[in-house]
Amino acid sequence: MPRRILPPLLLSLLATGLLVVSLLATSAPAQARILSARIARLTTPVASLEQVSVRLEWPADAQAGQLTLSARRMLAPDLGYRFDDLTWHCPLQRPSNQRGWRCEGEIRSAGRRPLKLGVDLSTATTDAELSHGTANLALHRNAGSPDITRIDLTRVPLAWSQALLAQAWPAANLKAGTMDGRLDIHTPSARPLRVEGRLTLAGLGLDTPDGSIAAEGLGAQFDIDYRKSAGLSLVTLDGSLRGGEMLVGNGYIALPATPVAVSLAARQQGAGGWEIPQLLWDDSNALKIEGSLGFDPRLNLDNADLRVQSGDLAPLRPRYLSGWLGMAGLGELQLHGAINALVRMREGAMVLAEADLREVSVIDGQQRFRFDGLNGSPVFSARAPMQSNLRWRGGAIHGLAFGPAALPLTSAAGVIGLREPVSVPMLSGDLRFETLNLRPPAGERGLEFEFGLAVEGLDVGQLAATMDWPAFEGRLDGRIPRARYADDRLDFEGILTTRMFDGTVQVSGLAMERPFGTAPTLSADIVMDDLNLESLTKVFGFGEITGALDGSVRNLRLVDWSAEGFDADLHTDPSWKGKRRISQRAVQDLSSVGGGGGGLGNSLQAQALKLFDDFGYRQIGISCRLAEQVCDMDGLRSAGNSFIIVEGSGLPRLTVTGYNRRVDWPTLVERLVAVTQGETKPVIE
Repeated sequence: MPRRILPPLLLSLLATGLLVVSLLATSAPAQARILSARIARLTTPVASLEQVSVRLEWPADAQAGQLTLSARRMLAPDLGYRFDDLTWHCPLQRPSNQRGWRCEGEIRSAGRRPLKLGVDLSTATTDAELSHGTANLALHRNAGSPDITRIDLTRVPLAWSQALLAQAWPAANLKAGTMDGRLDIHTPSARPLRVEGRLTLAGLGLDTPDGSIAAEGLGAQFDIDYRKSAGLSLVTLDGSLRGGEMLVGNGYIALPATPVAVSLAARQQGAGGWEIPQLLWDDSNALKIEGSLGFDPRLNLDNADLRVQSGDLAPLRPRYLSGWLGMAGLGELQLHGAINALVRMREGAMVLAEADLREVSVIDGQQRFRFDGLNGSPVFSARAPMQSNLRWRGGAIHGLAFGPAALPLTSAAGVIGLREPVSVPMLSGDLRFETLNLRPPAGERGLEFEFGLAVEGLDVGQLAATMDWPAFEGRLDGRIPRARYADDRLDFEGILTTRMFDGTVQVSGLAMERPFGTAPTLSADIVMDDLNLESLTKVFGFGEITGALDGSVRNLRLVDWSAEGFDADLHTDPSWKGKRRISQRAVQDLSSVGGGGGGLGNSLQAQALKLFDDFGYRQIGISCRLAEQVCDMDGLRSAGNSFIIVEGSGLPRLTVTGYNRRVDWPTLVERLVAVTQGETKPVIE
């Protein structure tokens, strides 16, 4: 059990004990040296002492006596305190004016550190101070108003308030911080108990056992009013927060150095959850929230009616949104513009959300996407159908710019989507969203959405230039009848077809894991048909080859856009009707990539081949199966321990053979880069 400093409540109880001592002292004969009393139970409006023992030893003609006050147990059920084996020992003496008594000494309790307690007791007032180091807690009671106890606090550790906080929030554990201020405790014989006053907190630190709520370095100043009666707790706070950090579930809040005004009224009936019928959070132009909240007994948000305003969205991410955005891989998201919103939750689920966006920009810190000039009033409804709209001026996806669009929206039964198809200009073509439906996260279910997409006439040349690829040319068309995102995975149905190099490239089985998070993973199957090899090799800077290329890349898997696995097979089309020629440079490049030599026959024949610029071939083929960063190479067919990459035709006749079947993938990539950048030299031996 953690060690806790004694609470201010003990001051009033021990002062009450001194009243007993006063009666004993004034009624005892002059020659008496030892006085003692035992009290089975001593009760105040706040708490009770059990098995109380008071002992006073006063030598004859001495100026002070030695007082020892002990109690087996102290209970304060309304405030949540319990202490065992209390002992206070101090020298008891009369002040010079002979009015009352004073005693100052050490007070101890089982399992807790000792404190210094001083009490001044007169017929009209009771004053006491509890101190430890620089912390000081002073108590004052006046006989004219016996139901009020005033407490002044100076650098008092917040841990002194642990038991009182536990009455309203049992799971909270105060770890650090101090408080200054003044409190009035009203303890009338007829309840309720009431604590009111103003407190200033510095360096507040707290957490909960499950780690779902925490605070560090928090500063605050509040007017507080706490009342408890017949199982009903009422709290009002009115003040401000300044600096520090807070964690609430997945939400992380980093407060500014400027004050954030906070006001709330809260109530709890019995063991039920807390209700906050009045709430205000005012962070100037960055964020203002007004409304009401309701929590279940475990402090999970159950109901909410909130009005949200932000005249400047830029501070929202670092101050309030980084926790939630970080979970989605958007920790560096930039926001600009202004927004007003209404949010309504019932039984832990959102039932209505309305927003008024004014020139909002959303920019991913990793440049994966951006939306510029968002305007409109989108509405989400979990119940009756509601229509709304949203538009933007433009944006980009992974550097690919798209143009303006207007989205007619409809929402019902917890889904928001398009009322009709929408076209978005992109790469001199269009992305046509035939359907789009989005379901926001609720409970343990995350974000889900699905859409149907048609790709119409995207310029592959612009795409290649934007992505810093070789100068491809062509047109990208296709249709994805349905794509679905759920459980952090995006799956596509249908085939995307690119017409390029006089042939086609088809992509199917496209899927992405963690598309908006860290280390996104992409999988797909790619099929190539009748690509013009002369145009293709010219674009890649490869030695020239004429003919047509067919092939496939099956089970492609990219992790964070780096290849982790695939099964690739590239070969010339045997039905090609034109010339089939391969240049010396292409022979060398294929040999370099394939990990073998020229395989050109005897030296006399090789010397003769140097006289020719290109050669005829019957067939070309190469394959690679990538797994665990190693590529298992093959070609048209095996030739002993080697494999044939180029089978010659006519005279002069040549064969290109690969000898290394297992090639380190990074090494192979380096070879490919060297080939395409012209860093290999044509050598025939």
